[in-house]
Amino acid sequence: MSTPERTPLLLVGHGTRDDAGVADFARFVDRLAGRLPVDVAGGFIELSPPPLTEAVAGLYAKGHRRVAAVPMMLVAAGHGKGDIPGAMAREVARHPGLSYAYGRPLGPHPVLLDLLAERLDAVLPESERAETAVLLVGRGSTDPDANAEVCKVARLLWEGRGVNMVEPAFVSLARPGVPDGLERCRRLGATKIVVLPYFLFAGILPDRVVAQAREYADRHPGLDIRTAEVIGDCDGLADLVSERYEEALAGDIRMNCDTCVYRIAMPGFEDRVGLPQLPHHHPDDPAHGHGHAHAH
Repeated sequence: MSTPERTPLLLVGHGTRDDAGVADFARFVDRLAGRLPVDVAGGFIELSPPPLTEAVAGLYAKGHRRVAAVPMMLVAAGHGKGDIPGAMAREVARHPGLSYAYGRPLGPHPVLLDLLAERLDAVLPESERAETAVLLVGRGSTDPDANAEVCKVARLLWEGRGVNMVEPAFVSLARPGVPDGLERCRRLGATKIVVLPYFLFAGILPDRVVAQAREYADRHPGLDIRTAEVIGDCDGLADLVSERYEEALAGDIRMNCDTCVYRIAMPGFEDRVGLPQLPHHHPDDPAHGHGHAHAH
C-alpha cells in the first residue's frame, strides 16, 4: 500500500506520433526515476505507447493504491482540464481501491522562463538581445484561457531580459499563426527574430513551427530568422515536475479557474459551462478501438 512517503509519481503526457518526442518523454521519466526515492511511471492519453492505462496498471501491480498524477502540460487546456482527469477516473474504476492526487499544469513558472531564456541564449548572444524580436510559439487551443496563458508567458519573458520585444503566436487552433507572428515582428521593425517554441518535447507540431519559420525566412531573405530548441529533457524541468509532485501530495493546488470556460460563461463559449469531462479514446487501450487523429 502507498504511504505519503512512498506515493509514486505518475507523469501523464498527451502523446505524439513523432518517435523523437516519445523518446524524449521516456528519457524524462527515467530522469525523474533516478532522482526521486519513489516509483515513477509515465504514460500517454493518446497517439502513442505507452498508454496511461499501462503505466497505472504497473504501479497498481506493485501494490500502490494512491498515485500523484502530474500532467505534462504547459497550459491548462482541454487535455489538462478534462481528458486527463477523465482518463484517471476510468483507471480508478478499473482498479479497486485506487485513488489519485492531481497536480497542476507546469506553466507559467519562473523555472520555465529560465529554461526558455537558456534556449534563447543558445541561438542568440546576449549582445544581440536589444536588437532582436522573439516570437514565442505555443501549441494553440480552442480554450481562450489556455491561449491567454501563452500570451502571459510571452510578456513575462519580455520583462527584464533585454530583448527588443516578445510576441506570442500559435502553430494550431488559434491566431496569430507563425507566419502572421513573424510578419507582425517585421512590421514592428525587427530585422532579427528568434522563433522560440513553447513545447516540452520534440513532436510533429514543433517540427511544423520550424518548417513554417523556414518558409517565411525563404520569402524574406533580408531577415535574420533563427529557431531555438524545445525545452526538452533536462534537470530544470525535472525540478519543476518534482515541485508539482510535492504540491499534489500536500494538496497545495492553486489552480486559477477565474476564466475557465467550463466554469464561467465567456463570450462565444457559453455552451461549455458545466460540460462533463470525458477521457480521450486511446488506440492502445483495450477498452477502445481507435484514437483521435491529432498531430503532436
